[in-house]
Amino acid sequence: MNAQTAIAPAAIPFAVPASRWDDAHAATLTPAELLLYRSNLLGSDLTVTNFGGGNTSAKLAEVDPLTGQSVEVLWVKGSGGDIGSMRLDGFATLYQDKLLALETHYAGPDDDDKMVGFLPHCTFNLNARAASIDTPLHSLLPFAHVDHVHPDAIIALAASSGGEAATRELWGGRIGWLGWKRPGYTLGVMLRDYVRANPGVEGVMLAGHGIICWADSAKACYEHTVRLIADAAEYLNARLVGRPAFGGQVVAPAPDRAAIAADLMPRLRALMTGARRKVGHFSDDAEALEFSGSADFVRLAALGTSCPDHFLRTKIAPLTLDAERLQDDAYLADQIAAYRALYAAYYERCKRANSPAMRDPNPVVVLVSGVGRITFAADKTTARLAGEFYGNAINVMRGAEAIGDYIALDEQEAFDIEYWLLEEAKLQRMPAPKPMVGRIALVTGGAGGIGAATAARLLREGACVLLADRDGDAVEQVRAGFARQFGADVVRAATCDVTDEAQVAAAFATCAREFGGLDMLVANAGIASSAAIEQTTVELWNRNFDVLAQGYFLTAKHAWPLLKRMKQQGGASVVFIGSKNAVAAAAGASAYASAKAAANHLARCLALEGAPDGIRVNVVNPDAVIRGSRIWDGDWRKERAGTHGIDPGAELEEHYRQRSMLKRDVLPEDIAEAACWLAGDLSSKSTGNMINVDAGNAQAFTR
Repeated sequence: MNAQTAIAPAAIPFAVPASRWDDAHAATLTPAELLLYRSNLLGSDLTVTNFGGGNTSAKLAEVDPLTGQSVEVLWVKGSGGDIGSMRLDGFATLYQDKLLALETHYAGPDDDDKMVGFLPHCTFNLNARAASIDTPLHSLLPFAHVDHVHPDAIIALAASSGGEAATRELWGGRIGWLGWKRPGYTLGVMLRDYVRANPGVEGVMLAGHGIICWADSAKACYEHTVRLIADAAEYLNARLVGRPAFGGQVVAPAPDRAAIAADLMPRLRALMTGARRKVGHFSDDAEALEFSGSADFVRLAALGTSCPDHFLRTKIAPLTLDAERLQDDAYLADQIAAYRALYAAYYERCKRANSPAMRDPNPVVVLVSGVGRITFAADKTTARLAGEFYGNAINVMRGAEAIGDYIALDEQEAFDIEYWLLEEAKLQRMPAPKPMVGRIALVTGGAGGIGAATAARLLREGACVLLADRDGDAVEQVRAGFARQFGADVVRAATCDVTDEAQVAAAFATCAREFGGLDMLVANAGIASSAAIEQTTVELWNRNFDVLAQGYFLTAKHAWPLLKRMKQQGGASVVFIGSKNAVAAAAGASAYASAKAAANHLARCLALEGAPDGIRVNVVNPDAVIRGSRIWDGDWRKERAGTHGIDPGAELEEHYRQRSMLKRDVLPEDIAEAACWLAGDLSSKSTGNMINVDAGNAQAFTR
């Protein structure tokens, strides 16, 4: 990727929102439901507000459950909610008269944290939803309906040296301007006093973090908010036309950027040591490529973000990498170490006597010219959202630079938000993560009974999973089901025939690009055949060995470089799904049993080879997993029934049940339980082992 002659591409415009209000639907709603409708409309349009950002409120008449009298209640988005997806229980409800009375406890800016502690005392009707720190912005204003949002076009004005002048030019005094102040009670008082001093104002720009506006009805408030955002977008777009963004392009997008990301992400992830492993997210969207390939890229990236919502998700600044040096592991290690030192120095400069201990110093956002944006976090959703928020920050920088100079959040202000004691208390209240959050697994044969059950078990423990299967339609159907159950972020699918090395390599590249690397491989793809030795053709013999021996070899071979990188973070794990027939001879199944035995011995060899790199390799040996298994849907059922001289229906299942010592069926979920245990930390001192999950079969006892 060599620097190109400066090019001036058309600037990516700000989207201009339009009203989506439906009068017919609104007419069916209660006042509280109208607030929810308005909020969902605003929050579901990312041109209007960011995920989890913004807040809305309405002051509604309610019946006091104690007195039976009508009282004014502030309904306001609760702490940590998302206005695009919330429901009525996402609103905090508070007595408005009590909120107004709180000012008697306020003596100045040093009381901001203290004032948050009074909010629960104002709760209406025992509502358990905690009120957010932005509640005073709504309660202290005298208006019935209030919206506070921070879309890109608005923050671009709020974060520019030319923002205040642009606000006057754009709205002619209808929209006011307040200088930066951290969210809290003091900002609410400043806002209230500004509105009192400027009675004709229809909204106020809050420098650094958005706009707040109001109206007398839910519809009027919604449409006022949307119109203000549209005004800002149109204003900025007019100034971006014909102008190269960020000083123009100097590095063109690399045509192989997806492959570069797949190679780079596991190497970065391995260097980001800490309390928990990280999951990555890659984006080469237009914003990331335009910004990272621009003349002003390094200058602007070093400034960090402006809006508190952006900053909390993306850290003080991103890490920028030289695209020409990505193959140099020593360079990457130096860059990660330098970033960690930079973050530690920032903490030391800004910490206060009561600041919480320094948090994870690793970068969240990594930017590479011509490649795009990579983000890392403790889980996939957080990593994706961090990337999206930095995409918002790029848009803000583009707009801010079009009307002046971009102004990032002051370092001390940024620190005081990141290490706010109230934010720390919120983090401490969060439930402990599931055991496998931050872990990444690839499961072959992922559309089959054992594979899908194993993937589900890993997903329940918090892992991210890539399902690989030769049946593309089937594996996509399984993925879609898991996406509905566990969330779309944590599961991916790849069409992969394990006998085709190119497809195997591509599946692991997909896993690296989608999640950032690999911690656990479950090699499960399989076939089964039954034939007497005279009827066993070379083709049948080779087919068994291609899938069950060579397929396991190829998956292990291509997993190995990714797994080795996790040595410094506690190692990695491989689980082979074997068979009772791998250790117990079976008449009429020599090809299948021999291939399974080869795979099991391969696992023992790999356990020896992997130990120095922290890679554990173990085997689960099932037997007669009939229900839910695709292998038994084909000829294998008829062939095994014929071998035993019984009916291939229920009689076959009963035969295997009675053959076991425990007289019980073995199900895919039983195999999944063992595979999950071997893949995870509970078995961290086990390698080279075989676990039989067969309801008891003396022939298969290991010796």
